[in-house]
Amino acid sequence: MTSPRAATRPYVGRWWDTTDDGRVQCNLCPRHCRMNEGQRGFCFVRMNTGGQLILDTYGRSSGFCVDPIEKKPLNHFLPGTSVLSFGTAGCNLGCKFCQNWDISKSRETDTLADAASPGAIADTAVGAGATSVAFTYNDPVIFAEYAIDVAAACHERGVRTVAVTAGYIEAEPRPEFFAAMDAVNVDLKGFTEEFYRTVTGAELEVVKDTLRHLATTDTWLEITTLLIPGRNDSDAEIAAMCEWVVSELGPDVPHHFSAFHPDHRMRDVERTPELTLRRALQHARDAGERYAYTGNIHDKDGDTTYCAGCQSPLIVRDWYRMVDYHVTLAGSCPICGTVLPGVYDPAGPGDFGPGRIPLRIAPR
Repeated sequence: MTSPRAATRPYVGRWWDTTDDGRVQCNLCPRHCRMNEGQRGFCFVRMNTGGQLILDTYGRSSGFCVDPIEKKPLNHFLPGTSVLSFGTAGCNLGCKFCQNWDISKSRETDTLADAASPGAIADTAVGAGATSVAFTYNDPVIFAEYAIDVAAACHERGVRTVAVTAGYIEAEPRPEFFAAMDAVNVDLKGFTEEFYRTVTGAELEVVKDTLRHLATTDTWLEITTLLIPGRNDSDAEIAAMCEWVVSELGPDVPHHFSAFHPDHRMRDVERTPELTLRRALQHARDAGERYAYTGNIHDKDGDTTYCAGCQSPLIVRDWYRMVDYHVTLAGSCPICGTVLPGVYDPAGPGDFGPGRIPLRIAPR
């Protein structure tokens, strides 16, 4: 049987140059890793081979799964539909709390068990009845070339694309990468430079720049903030974050506040209390955010989409199961006519439900 590595040729990446001392410098993210021959960058998947930058994970994945779009989470993008999700290995952040650390922090190429060309992924999505393909589990910024090619193949077949990302990307590749995506969920991990520096190893201002850029595009944007007890959950920080979102991105960007569970290098931190998430929800509403949600807890109110005009419940969810749907075919409230921002299928919502279906893609 052909191995995933043998099934793909070394892929020469983009966004790099050669330094005066002969090293390869990656310019995809703000780390600007400078690599000697055979050396890998911080993300582990971009490396110097023969004086060229090679994307080691092009055409290879850590696995595929069909699950609900709400799990990304995206609540205003084709509600009720299914999405074919996949990732690779590695990450350009160093989050101590990473909930997918076995993939994002992997330093074993055996993690990449499945080989798949862009066309094979798009065909699999069509065959599985998935409305979209999501680049997730680890940050797709580090395999941007692969994600862009998969997105092109998907769009040729009428399949939408979704990126779940921390938004830690340089200004030059940023427009092209996000132009390939129909929807994006950006992890706004906190709202102080100290938190970003000490807990994620990244920079808040870069993420803000990404969010500002996305707010000017046609790509649908939602935000997720994982609230970690004692780290980024103070009233002052949450309030400041919500006020910034409204002033810089607008009041209609959905904001998901998710519960932390002990994992990776923060196993000594307690789980996020439900009260903290509801407190964040109130801060968001007080700041003027019209669509704020809770996640990783069972909270029907925090899962429900309310009309910004008359406060009628428009989409009622119980975990990832849609209980009620009251959005007109034009994407508005049937009672007061207020438009519900988002991307909706004129034929109505999907009915995929809370299921999860692992898939394998046959090499070709």
